[in-house]
This record gives sequence, structure tokens and C-alpha cells, in this order.
Amino acid sequence: MKLLIATKNPGKAREIKAFLGRSADWRIELVSLLDLFDAPDIEETGKTLEENAVLKARAYFEWSGTPCVADDAGLEIDFLNGEPGVKSRRWLGYEMKDQEMINTALDKLKGVPIEERTAHLKTVGAYFDGKNILTETAAIDGYITEEQTAECEPGYPFRSIFWIPEFNKLYQDLTYEEHEQINHRKVVYQKLAEKILWLEK
Repeated sequence: MKLLIATKNPGKAREIKAFLGRSADWRIELVSLLDLFDAPDIEETGKTLEENAVLKARAYFEWSGTPCVADDAGLEIDFLNGEPGVKSRRWLGYEMKDQEMINTALDKLKGVPIEERTAHLKTVGAYFDGKNILTETAAIDGYITEEQTAECEPGYPFRSIFWIPEFNKLYQDLTYEEHEQINHRKVVYQKLAEKILWLEK
């Protein structure tokens, strides 16, 4: 069986290949969009993370003819009714820069007590093989800090204001070992692998 991982991000592709490879005792060829010629870009028009994940899995299956896995991720802040969530960089209706995203979150939560600043970094993964749709969801739970005390990691603005109480530190300050303990993408793909294996029996 061949399985297409719907990402053009080299680091993400390596990570997902490792998760799927460790999660299943199967004979499978894992490829990503980087391994294929002229893979199209798919516009994420879904209203939820799950819709976007399924949309990408479907679209890349239809393009390649190969069973496909895809995911979408976002930060959901409870006090803001789940925003920015699927909106991500287009939270305010246009493409935002890293610092603007941080400032917007802090401004919208100004004066909100810490116990009401709960948030969840969520990933939804989807699998499509032309017939079956499988989805899995996992999240890392934490709080949005009251102020920004560290420079943000380029491309990952919310990691600089997302506090993980389990380790008493910012998300971006987690060690590799700590991150692996709560890696939500790993959980998603481990669970998807189990479901795909069941389909293959």
C-alpha cells in the first residue's frame, strides 16, 4: 500500500513519516508531496479544522489517485469562542504577521483573569482513499499569558504566549523530550494509523 502525506513542508513530512512508521507494523510506502512532481496547492476554504483536513485529503487523493492523509491545526482560545482557530493568520480578515497575531490575542484578552485564558493547540488529521473518510483530533491544553515576555519563533507566533502548566513554561521553551510527551500531531497520526490498519484487514 502507498500512502500520500499531503504536505510540502520537509520537516513536517519527516515527522509524519516517523509517526506513521512507528505506529504501524505494516508494509507501506510513505510518500509526501515533495516526492511528486508539480503537486498543486489546495486552498483551505473549510470553516473548521476538520473540514480543511478532509478537503485536503480528498483533493490530493483526486489529484494523485493515492490514499492520502492531511491535517490542519490552529489555536482555539475559549474566552474568544474558539478564535482564531481555523482563521489562523487571517484572523482579522487579511494575512497577518507574527507580531500582529500575538498583539491581537493579548489585546482581545486584556483584563481577562488567567483562569479564563484557557486555550488549546488543536490538530485534526484526515484520511481518504476514495471511499473511506477517517478523522482524528488531539490537542495540547494551556493558557494564554497576560503579556509577551519572549521573542516569538518565526512562523509560530502563539508559541511565545502559550503557557503549558504541565511543564510550567512556554510552549516554545519546551525541550524536545517534553514536547514529545504532549505532541498532538503524533497522537493524531498514531490513531489514524490504527484505523487505516483496521481498514486494510
